Amino acid sequence: MPVRPTAARPHRTALLTPLVALAALSLAATTLTACSSGSGSSPDTVKISFKQSTDNSIKVMDTYLADMKKQFEKQYPGKKVELVPIKAPDSEYYTKLQQMLRSPKTAPDLVYEDTFLINSDITSGYLKPLDSYLSKWPDWNQFIDTAKSAAKAEDGKTYGVPDGTDTRGLWFDKGIFKKAGLPANWQPKTWDDVLAAARTIKQKVPNVTPLNVYTGKPAGEAATMQGFEMLLYGTNDGTTPLYDKSSKKWIAGSQGFKDALSFVHTVYKDKLGPDVSDALDPNIQTYVAGELLPKGKLGIALDGSWLPQAWLKGSGHEWPDWSKELGLAYMPTQNGQAPGKVSMSGGWTWAIPTKAGNPDLAFDFIKTMQTKANAEKWYIANSGISVRKDVAADPAYANAQPGIKFFTDLVASTHYRPAYPAYPKVSTAIQEAMEGVTTGDMSVDKAASSYDDELKSATDNQVTEK
Repeated sequence: MPVRPTAARPHRTALLTPLVALAALSLAATTLTACSSGSGSSPDTVKISFKQSTDNSIKVMDTYLADMKKQFEKQYPGKKVELVPIKAPDSEYYTKLQQMLRSPKTAPDLVYEDTFLINSDITSGYLKPLDSYLSKWPDWNQFIDTAKSAAKAEDGKTYGVPDGTDTRGLWFDKGIFKKAGLPANWQPKTWDDVLAAARTIKQKVPNVTPLNVYTGKPAGEAATMQGFEMLLYGTNDGTTPLYDKSSKKWIAGSQGFKDALSFVHTVYKDKLGPDVSDALDPNIQTYVAGELLPKGKLGIALDGSWLPQAWLKGSGHEWPDWSKELGLAYMPTQNGQAPGKVSMSGGWTWAIPTKAGNPDLAFDFIKTMQTKANAEKWYIANSGISVRKDVAADPAYANAQPGIKFFTDLVASTHYRPAYPAYPKVSTAIQEAMEGVTTGDMSVDKAASSYDDELKSATDNQVTEK
């Protein structure tokens, strides 16, 4: 699942890009130095590494883990928790995490893993199977099967404990829609309906961005999952658009792939999206959630269920009226064909590195986080969707926040990314194709052809033509 939004305004010019890169390198050095003493330096200290928001005012994860640390240290006298945050956009977080996992000197005891990357890290030997722990943990029976499978490898073993899932849809600004003469209960039936609404906004409501679709390599997995796959899985090729399970091969040459690219190309060619310089800024999610939406500057956002965490009390960007000012609509299929709506689901897991010095203590920390009460606390704070049956059945969870029911109902028509080791490379190839049509450097056909070439390389030629 992609990354949680932050609110610092991204740069307007490319001149600041080297500064961003320099800051990222500095952060990487700081992070690795902070862990250099090694996980096993103290048998009584458990080191927890997690993705920290790039916006200093958003402390959802920090606050939650500080509470878990307090509970854990009280429950296990003499034991200490050391929190090791990694402050970086998605793609940089994955890179830094993998660097840390390679050595016992830098490996934490517990790490926060995106489900899209976990199989790659399992194949690299970075993570420890948890089956021996899970078999003795009664709470594991409360987790839904789809969530369990997200952290299961091809060897049949489970390598992570999920802390929630997510879905995706269309957020829209009711005030902008009213000015544009669009309905407050808007629900597009086709892609053309989405584009038509964006064009109406462009024509009738100046000085706002009609539609945001994440794109390109700087946005990382947000571009692939919130953007491209929300389109691809709604095409006529939507049942098996990326990977064919029967042949165990990745799919090249599909019309659905070209159609999805064409939608992205249209958004940016017709200037329905953000300025290309902003769209290709790694902090675009920060800008969307922290500025464009709260300040009434974005008509339609193709985005995730977690957005409200950026607007809750204490977030630094409080927006108590967001549920009155924003509407929700599901993303339609390309031509309205069954099932009529599309969503993608992902999520994050807690995993124990192979080189962790204190794996038993790390799993004890997982158990502390995953009591029913603590899991529910996290889902509500994080605007997440429960993967525990007992929490999902609790009215306190279902009624905690506007939108939870809308996004939970999308689980019935959601899709999951192909959880195979090659996927991260495939995702990067998708982002490159998107970037090509976003900037106009490539035609749709050229970008699709380039993707097919990259796909062969990324998957060791395990490709089938469609």
